[in-house]
Amino acid sequence: MKLLRRGNSDNSDGNDSNQSEPTTSASDATPSVSLGKGRPTPKRRDAEARRRGPVAPAPLTSKEARERRKANKGSKEDRKAASNERRAAAAERRARMLAGDDKYLLPRDKGPVRAYVRDIVDARRNLVGLFMPLALILIFALFLQPQVQQYVTLGMFVMMLFMVGEGVYLGKMINNKIRVRFPETTDGGFKIGWYAFVRASQIRKMRAPKPRVSAGEAV
Repeated sequence: MKLLRRGNSDNSDGNDSNQSEPTTSASDATPSVSLGKGRPTPKRRDAEARRRGPVAPAPLTSKEARERRKANKGSKEDRKAASNERRAAAAERRARMLAGDDKYLLPRDKGPVRAYVRDIVDARRNLVGLFMPLALILIFALFLQPQVQQYVTLGMFVMMLFMVGEGVYLGKMINNKIRVRFPETTDGGFKIGWYAFVRASQIRKMRAPKPRVSAGEAV
């Protein structure tokens, strides 16, 4: 009986040892899970605001708001110096634009094609350039006698016909020259013709950018 009990105890011990071994191996085989930092990643604007420091509270009275605006503006000398700097920078940008610096030109004037068109127009003596002076004459003619107004209006109508004809000729001529000078460009057609017409209709001294060639010079 004791032997049987001893054998049972031995078997029970063996079973316990056999059952404990797979448990240990299963725990060893379980991969380790890396835990995160336990908090969400802050947004960029929140991080930048935290880096800059606390935001000043809103002013409670209008007097406090005026004082805060005055403090943010700085002294009168600082404002005057900043204004002079802005004025000087604007004058420099305008000077470079008038000189034809491509970096400071308007989008409509940028590019070698537009510069070439300006040179062609500036080198010609265009009849279209009389458009603005004739418009002023027509305005003053409205205050004259009716008979004089009729003659002035008729003369203006004839001049307009000549100007339109010259504008059409100028647009075609410039487009032909562009196709020869810049065969790979896509800039052309009515846009270039209209650009040349508007340039030619302006008084020479009022053109921007300033003319780089003199009248009658070969381009």
